[in-house]
Amino acid sequence: MTTLDAPGVPTELDEAQVRVDLAAAFRLAARFDMHESVANHFSAAVSPDGKRFLCNPKWRHFSLVRASELILLDADDPSTMDRPDAPDPSAWCIHGAIHARIPTARAVLHCHPPYATALCGLADPSIPPLDQATARFWGRTVYDLEMAGPPDDPAEGARVAEALVGNSVMMMGNHGVTVVGETVAHAFEELYFLERACRTTVIALSTGRELRPMDDELADSVVRMWARFTDQGVAHFAELKAILDAEDPSYRD
Repeated sequence: MTTLDAPGVPTELDEAQVRVDLAAAFRLAARFDMHESVANHFSAAVSPDGKRFLCNPKWRHFSLVRASELILLDADDPSTMDRPDAPDPSAWCIHGAIHARIPTARAVLHCHPPYATALCGLADPSIPPLDQATARFWGRTVYDLEMAGPPDDPAEGARVAEALVGNSVMMMGNHGVTVVGETVAHAFEELYFLERACRTTVIALSTGRELRPMDDELADSVVRMWARFTDQGVAHFAELKAILDAEDPSYRD
């Protein structure tokens, strides 16, 4: 399991590769219908302290993002929003705060996928361990129900960053989801399975029949299983990029 307390912050980074991977994540999120309009934002750190990071340009559709057009930001730069290529204010408030606060958040993916966002609108947005995908998030998800303002409010960005410390998956009440990872590939795998888990939960709830979740011991064992499969996420992301390469490699430009 990847958490924000995990060691291994890199001392050297290949910005060009991070750009390609992050651009691929945008394209794939669009393919999987995890984006919303020209809003939502992904970012990835390119400095060891995590404070210099790449982010999508303001109001660029996920399906069109290219590696070269990702903007380089510095979480310590107070003049960021005065730049001619300033990011969307909500991107700066949330991602800037997370990268400033959490150096191990190498990739930060925030979006409003339909099933996860639907769950986030419920009084109880928890994901019960109904199968292997849902159990992946058992006991390792932050359920943040304290939204105190719009996402372009710096105070809200700081609050979200503080709530993420020590965690990698956040269900945001009345909002959406944020996941982080040690690489873009790891973060995207979390996002991919989170939306699938939420889809399974919504479908199961829609039957109106009684749920039959795993008991705590079984759910814990599934979480431990996923912790052994971190390489699967890297392989999955590589396969997804191969699909993009075969159909439209322009994300690499």
